[in-house]
Amino acid sequence: MKTFLTLIVGVFIGIAAFWFFSRNTTKPGWRSARDQIESSAKSARDTLQEKLRSLKLRAGDITNELARTGRVIREKAQQAGQAISNATADARVTAAIKAKLLRDPDLSAWDISVNTTGGVVTLSGTASSPENIGKAMLLALETDGVKQVISTLQVKPAGSNAK
Repeated sequence: MKTFLTLIVGVFIGIAAFWFFSRNTTKPGWRSARDQIESSAKSARDTLQEKLRSLKLRAGDITNELARTGRVIREKAQQAGQAISNATADARVTAAIKAKLLRDPDLSAWDISVNTTGGVVTLSGTASSPENIGKAMLLALETDGVKQVISTLQVKPAGSNAK
């Protein structure tokens, strides 16, 4: 958005400069400056048109989409890519924590559920003692990509059949 606004401001400055210099075309120095400004303004205009075309923001595109869906939605590719990257990062974090749970003899990967969203890990289920809840939380906190750990783990002694 910032680049787009900068581009618009540049176009307006170019137009103002073009108008100013076109009034003073009798001097040779002004003529070459005018030509440079005209070239810059044309380049800025072409860049703007290309961005509008690539994002399908031209009047015809918007009119057609409004008629078809009743709304216009555009998302920057970078933001979409970031969302995909975040989702895969969360899946990697969850998998890494589950793998650590499998390797630890005091913790059960079957009894502890791991959910990761935006680097926030939620542990739920049961552990055999309060110490093992702390151990599971530490194990999660020491995993790359984890920002916060929330535990709703309950103590259920090993071998207990009580639900």
